[in-house]
Amino acid sequence: MLDMKKILTILMTFTLALATVQAKAEEEGEGLGFSTKEIIFEHLGDAYGWEVPFCHSARIPLPIIVRDCDGDWHLFSSSRIQHGETYEGFYIASEGDYHGKVVSTKDVNGVMVEYRPLDISITKNVAALIVSALVVLLCAFSVVRWYRRHGNKAPRRWTASMEMLVEFVYMGVIRPTLGSKAHKFAPYLLTVFFFILTMNLLGLIVICPGGANLTGNLAVTMVLALFTFFITNIFGSKHYWKDIFWPDVPVWLKCPIPIMPVIEVFGMFTKPAALMVRLFANMMGGHMIVIVLTLLIFIFTAMFGIAAGAGTTVVSVIFSLFMLVLDTLVSFIQAYVFTMLSTLFISLAQAPEHAHE
Repeated sequence: MLDMKKILTILMTFTLALATVQAKAEEEGEGLGFSTKEIIFEHLGDAYGWEVPFCHSARIPLPIIVRDCDGDWHLFSSSRIQHGETYEGFYIASEGDYHGKVVSTKDVNGVMVEYRPLDISITKNVAALIVSALVVLLCAFSVVRWYRRHGNKAPRRWTASMEMLVEFVYMGVIRPTLGSKAHKFAPYLLTVFFFILTMNLLGLIVICPGGANLTGNLAVTMVLALFTFFITNIFGSKHYWKDIFWPDVPVWLKCPIPIMPVIEVFGMFTKPAALMVRLFANMMGGHMIVIVLTLLIFIFTAMFGIAAGAGTTVVSVIFSLFMLVLDTLVSFIQAYVFTMLSTLFISLAQAPEHAHE
């Protein structure tokens, strides 16, 4: 039986070969009628509306909030600037540096120049972040409400599942790693775990309020990693800072050329960078594979006919379902790994001198 690496290798090789065939066909003037790259990045990226399933042209409108070059604020629905329309001088750029963003034009020495206004719109990713936060709060307060009403009685159903996850993370990761200081950092670490898990699972749902690729967005994972970075360094012990600027190594490695202090300072920033990229790459890769598998159906149909498309549909659907099941498992694993590494980084900054020795 083929293992996972072999399956993924075969799949990616097949996809790359197909992409080569498509590129060759487009060079010869036999285009497919659509751009796979634009479709992939459109689904994985942010947008000013929420896509409606099975109707690519229709979107659930979201509020646009922009400030123009004159300092005036504008609030309107994103439905007013869909399909290339213009409203109050604003529109969505179809090309250039601001592709896919709300832009406007201004007069500069008699020439109309396109510019990007201050944009604090509620985009799909922002709305999905709000929904994810509300889901986490709802789940957390449901457990609190149970214990307020029933005391120390064992919970059931959904509350029992939440308690099981909390105990799994706290007793399996946070408490053994942080020891007596576990209660101090547990609220943040448990919040990070459930927040990432919720975003991952909602991203696998194709209908609103799901479908947003939040943890596959580098800005979201960067903010999460920065929280761990600030908590690690703000609450770091004296010995932690001593190890960074004056580590226990031979003096010639610290003075006159501070080789080791520079390496230690560099390591402070590589830890959150690893957290950011690890979560981003794993979740982005899972979403991209599912989209590519779906696009194979339309590519084969356009290039080789309906019969080939029908055969490809069966294979693509089977592999897509398999990848969705795998992504569900990966959603739990990535939330757990991010929490575990954050706990480890915080613990290394909390350890007293005798613990290092």
